Amino acid sequence: MNQAIQFPDREFWDEELSAVVFPALVNGMQLICAIKGEALAHRFGGGTPETWLAGFREHRWDLEEEAEQAIREEQEDGQGWFWLS
Repeated sequence: MNQAIQFPDREFWDEELSAVVFPALVNGMQLICAIKGEALAHRFGGGTPETWLAGFREHRWDLEEEAEQAIREEQEDGQGWFWLS
């Protein structure tokens, strides 16, 4: 499948999900991607939502690449979200 995938800089911390949530635009359609705070802590350290969001921003390109692969492989959950582990 040939998809144009873009990641606007609109990530945010979702307290209820304990995750950084970020959108992806695929051929104009918005999809939702996310990664749990504990996964970010395991990868990059930190122990607060602020440090996890900072870690996400610092490693944005790598995380977006993972999300792009998950989207291309159609690895969405039952709600249509793409979760990085």
